[in-house]
Amino acid sequence: MKDVTIARVYLKEGDKVQGHNLLQQIFRLLHDEHKMHGVTVFRGIAGFGSHGEVHSDDLLRVTVHLPLVLEFFDTPEAVAAVLPRIQELVPAEHIVTWQAHCGT
Repeated sequence: MKDVTIARVYLKEGDKVQGHNLLQQIFRLLHDEHKMHGVTVFRGIAGFGSHGEVHSDDLLRVTVHLPLVLEFFDTPEAVAAVLPRIQELVPAEHIVTWQAHCGT
């Protein structure tokens, strides 16, 4: 069995950093620069954060900022190496990590 760290990053569809799509920036960082073992993005149909503002899929809204969850895993060392870069882009309270075992 192999020890891994799993990380989740909570975003919204419209989030940007320096004029660029935040999700794409993080995805590129994880894929191209750090070669994480597994990365998945989930799109929520509704959600709210600490401010209590509800974001949901509503046909009457022109701009929808649905919640996104980007989840990835790798060795504890690999995740620890990339987390400071992600924390430069996303508030620390939007990132959750935990330890797990991979394999049998």
